Amino acid sequence: MLQQTQVETVIPYYMKWLDKYPTLKNVAEANETILLKSWEGLGYYNRCRNFKKAATNIMKEHEGQIPTDYDSFIKMPGVGEYIAAAVLSIAHDQSHPALDGNIIRVMSRFLKRKKLSPYNRKIIKNHVQMWMEFGSPGDINQALMDIGSQVCKPNQANCYKCPLENSCMARKTDSPEIYPSSKLKKQIPNYDVVTGIIWKNDKLLILQRDEKNHLGGLWEFPGGKMKNGESHVQTLTREIKEECGFDVDVQSKIGSIKHIYSHFSIKMTSFHCVSKNNSTLNTTQPYKWIKPAQIKDLPFPKANHKLFAILNKQGWHV
Repeated sequence: MLQQTQVETVIPYYMKWLDKYPTLKNVAEANETILLKSWEGLGYYNRCRNFKKAATNIMKEHEGQIPTDYDSFIKMPGVGEYIAAAVLSIAHDQSHPALDGNIIRVMSRFLKRKKLSPYNRKIIKNHVQMWMEFGSPGDINQALMDIGSQVCKPNQANCYKCPLENSCMARKTDSPEIYPSSKLKKQIPNYDVVTGIIWKNDKLLILQRDEKNHLGGLWEFPGGKMKNGESHVQTLTREIKEECGFDVDVQSKIGSIKHIYSHFSIKMTSFHCVSKNNSTLNTTQPYKWIKPAQIKDLPFPKANHKLFAILNKQGWHV
């Protein structure tokens, strides 16, 4: 949960998760849709699916016991060098530097390394590894993480609060914040997206995203990206025909919302729709016809919840 997400955001999710799934066996046996619903709002949903796969692997391949050797642990779904080092150092007292963004920033300043080249990253890792020879590797990792998150921040190095102040080489320059060099941020693309709430009596159509795609496993309304020169109605008509195999009458506009993901942003405009001549649905995606009250039981992308807020004010039906 802490990958790409701040501690304050994680804590309430973590406590609710432990109440609902107190053991790995509970996670392994849980329905993935229900797990994703518990994760809803945290984002980066592959983390949740990988955690379920890892829990299943542990139950089947390791008799319910988490492997404690590095080579076996890192092979589990969703586990990389950082997760393996953090867990094995903190839980099992093994000497593995957990090089997250905080530790890399603290150590680049401590060692006065401006460029985060592979060579300098190796220097940083070796230095933390050397400290761990004196014991308490988990404490060292957590202490460096806390210094990075609370004291030695990206744009503000509070050196007077730092226990490493007297030994830090960047502190002696009076400009510790320039270490390491900042990466130039790329401008993220924005996409205009159109979605339709297709009604059949008092039910609406939702589709489930492919697990391999962004936001995989979550539910959404049919629709997609606008092409150059298309109107909202043209895009929606085309996308629904491609996804659902039938034609629709696009009716009243619901509204537009904006949402920013990590690598792109969207402006999503939505319309009420009904199928023409009660056409037969023809789609390769999992789908459901649900009543609005059932939305609370299924996981949706965060952008959709902004749309739900508009619909709750307007009323759901056409």
